[in-house]
Amino acid sequence: MTTRTIAMHHVAAALLGARRSGIDVTPLLTKAGISPVLLEQPRARVTPEQYARLVQELWAAMDDEFLGFGPVRSRRGTFATMGLLAVHSPDLGAALQRATTFYALFADHPPLHLELFDDTARLTLDLVGADDPEHFLAESLLVLCHRFANWLVRTKIPLRLAEFDYPAPPHRAEYDLLYGCPLQFDTPRTAISFDATYLKLPVLRDEASLNEFLRTSPADLLSRRDYGSTVSARVHNLLARAVHAGAARANGPGLPGLEEVAARFAVSPQTLRRQLREEGTAFSRIKDQVRRDAAVAGLVAGRESIEGLAVRLGFSEASAFHRAFRRWTGASPGSYRSNAR
Repeated sequence: MTTRTIAMHHVAAALLGARRSGIDVTPLLTKAGISPVLLEQPRARVTPEQYARLVQELWAAMDDEFLGFGPVRSRRGTFATMGLLAVHSPDLGAALQRATTFYALFADHPPLHLELFDDTARLTLDLVGADDPEHFLAESLLVLCHRFANWLVRTKIPLRLAEFDYPAPPHRAEYDLLYGCPLQFDTPRTAISFDATYLKLPVLRDEASLNEFLRTSPADLLSRRDYGSTVSARVHNLLARAVHAGAARANGPGLPGLEEVAARFAVSPQTLRRQLREEGTAFSRIKDQVRRDAAVAGLVAGRESIEGLAVRLGFSEASAFHRAFRRWTGASPGSYRSNAR
């Protein structure tokens, strides 16, 4: 399981609805452990736990699970009630159908549609009347639908395609991390597609596990995806597992290199480079993402020294780690840790 940090864009976007409602967001950020100073650093990132606390604070302050972006307000507890219907469904197809029917009760236009095309299932999001300039609600609900479906059946469901009825946003690179599948923008719909055979899988959750899911939600929403179908997602997962296993030690093997990863995938290094290039990325960029996320999480946790963190991430010296971290986030490790505190 790989844990990804969350871009400051998503934090700022989540706050927009509250700010439009005249809510002072500074206390909410503080309760979430996010320094307001970080909002001024576009490259900064937060941990899933910080983000989850922020959204929970926003839910409480606004009594709206759509955070002010939806066509209608979705009062706190709406998703939990839908979850009760879902966990008592016989299979995933029935659970998703109940979810779409349930949310249709609260709007003149059903916001979710489940459609079948031959061997493909497609969940379409149709937020008529939404006020969502940063597409925060659209991208969040799509990811939530996918995460919740995976959770219900205890199975990793790879996506075949993610479509968006708007142009590629400036933070398009985050979409690769969120969905881990081919992306299309400026399409007639906003939707995710996957193999329809997964709809027949039995629901394996109950009310007790639903309560635990709700307690930590939405920590997984924008942070975790270890079931990606792209080559870049597989490379990311392999490197992330190496970091979490402590492979990057001063006297150890460090993170696997391109040649080793290619060998594990049974392809040549040249083929792996080409595959990553076709997906718009590179091995060095993915390695940077893995190290960046681990560094942010380590600094926020505060359980190890900056020098020790640099060693764990495979840097030969602390100064190299300092330069890399400033390039990733726009701040030094020391100031970032202070802001997080």
